[in-house]
Amino acid sequence: MERSNVSPDSHGTEPSRTQSPAARMSALWADGLGRASIRAVQALSLLALAWVAVVAATRVPLVTVPVLVALILASAMAPAVRWLAARGFPRSLAVLSSFLVIIAVAAGVVGGIVALVRQQAPVLAARAEAGIGQLQQFITTGPVALTGAQIDAARNEFQKFLAGGTLGADALTGLRTAGEIAAGTVLTAVILFFFLKDGERIRSFLIGFLPGNHQGKAQLAAERSLLVLGGYVRGTLIIAAIDAILVLVGLLILRVPLAVPLAAVVFLGGFIPIIGATTAGSLAVLVALVENGPVPALIVLIILVAANQFEHHILQPVFMGRVLRIHGLVIILALTAGATLAGVVGALLAVPLAAVGWTIYRTLSGREATAGDPPAPPPAPSA
Repeated sequence: MERSNVSPDSHGTEPSRTQSPAARMSALWADGLGRASIRAVQALSLLALAWVAVVAATRVPLVTVPVLVALILASAMAPAVRWLAARGFPRSLAVLSSFLVIIAVAAGVVGGIVALVRQQAPVLAARAEAGIGQLQQFITTGPVALTGAQIDAARNEFQKFLAGGTLGADALTGLRTAGEIAAGTVLTAVILFFFLKDGERIRSFLIGFLPGNHQGKAQLAAERSLLVLGGYVRGTLIIAAIDAILVLVGLLILRVPLAVPLAAVVFLGGFIPIIGATTAGSLAVLVALVENGPVPALIVLIILVAANQFEHHILQPVFMGRVLRIHGLVIILALTAGATLAGVVGALLAVPLAAVGWTIYRTLSGREATAGDPPAPPPAPSA
């Protein structure tokens, strides 16, 4: 009997023997597991690329940090430059005027704070050390008694955490650190000036490397990112100042010594969201505990907690409602990652970079525009 050559039926009862190897390989990756594997490989490749970029950036902090700081400051100063240019100032003169005024104001504020803290730093350190000693004595003799070895171990772990990261390890005392700070400051000022003067041309030059059909979204993402950075810096400055004023008023009413330096420390700590001002204010609690007793120290702690809640529920929605459109848990994780990778500098830059990253993702993924966003540019003409 002659055997008929029948192709496999539609129910797949007999495996096909006529498919080419390429077709069989394509069918292997066409099911759900194959598609998930492809996405996993793509995700791992992107994570590897991001990790290489982060490691490379942390290896050259003298370049990376000034560029990032200058970019953040330029986005905050851009409205002043546009305001002067709209009133007839030449572009170069508007940039130079706003640059010199803001640098002078910032230098005066920072210099005054540093002078106040430095003037009373020995007294502040001595009283903080005495407060830590009293707190340690209370912990070792209180209801939940801890041994001295446990306290020392916890303190050593905390010090290791603060000293962690590439930048933290390099932050050593001596001429090298002073030289790096001076060079970084000068480089930041130079980069800031050119960002303010030629920012649009630099942005157009970088976007020009992208394909034409992607340049419109890239331009929109860049404009939104600048709005986010500028709003973040201005909002953080206002919130930190309000927190410092609230703490200063409370310390003056309670007659806690060193009120102005302590409020200055709270102001500086306010640039680290969520935990900065409260952590910096713990020094005021220690000073109040040593000089005024436990009741004023408890009142200072209540003031710090109330200021923190006032910041989260009122100040941040008012001043940064359209800027920090990310969850508080994401902010905490970003702070932890930034502090681990780059110490204090990483903690300062982590949140604005996370906000910019979310803004870029929201723009490139085609999500709806929010109020205050710049209008979308027209699509690039097709070739």
